Amino acid sequence: MRIGELAVTVGVTTRTVRHYHHLGLLPEPERRPNGYREYTHAVVLARIRRLTELGLGLAEVRDVLADDAGRDLAEVLEELDADLARQEAAIRERRERLRALLDGDGNLPAEGPVSPELATLLTGMAHGPESPMAARDREVLALIDTVASPESRKRLMAALGSAFETPAAAARAHEVYALLDALADADPYDADDPRVDEAARALADCLPDSPLPETGLAPGLDDSFLRALYADVAPAQAEAIRRAMRMFTERGQ
Repeated sequence: MRIGELAVTVGVTTRTVRHYHHLGLLPEPERRPNGYREYTHAVVLARIRRLTELGLGLAEVRDVLADDAGRDLAEVLEELDADLARQEAAIRERRERLRALLDGDGNLPAEGPVSPELATLLTGMAHGPESPMAARDREVLALIDTVASPESRKRLMAALGSAFETPAAAARAHEVYALLDALADADPYDADDPRVDEAARALADCLPDSPLPETGLAPGLDDSFLRALYADVAPAQAEAIRRAMRMFTERGQ
């Protein structure tokens, strides 16, 4: 039996057979007097195929085939079964997340895919005039949605969702965005610009009465992380946000 006949018999390609030779999984055939190599390893090759079809890597196949591997087939297959179970659970979780997105109202957010909690919040934010500051907030929320722990994310999105849970609340929130957008071209040296304080008070009034939960980032990084995210907003906008946070903190004391 030559290499092509062996490959056809076992159901693999000649290239696969040569690759197994190169890796040492399949012994090199002896050369006959006429110069042809005689392939007599169909049984071994068939076993390699069965093992790889179960999902074993070639290094694991080598362990199974080796006489001195110190690991029997049952041990290798137990490990493979456990690994497949983990993959199965991960795939099931991913499909559940996809189904939750597809079973929605069909209005997937541009920042998606995101968690169901953020999807609900973004839906409320979408009903209103287009706002550069609102777009910035959506980007920040999508980032937090990715890096925060599931528990922290759920608490944070629920707290922020109160700003959009009713038409009246959503209207107030969009008024705040309009006030902040108007500060984009404000004079950064005009500390007495009344619009800064107006925007700060409006923003503070939109925040929930209870303290906002942390984002679930590394301990101590929440404040510096959020400051960095808003570092490129206009100076007057940044000042309004700082004042609003100060008002919010004082209100909770």
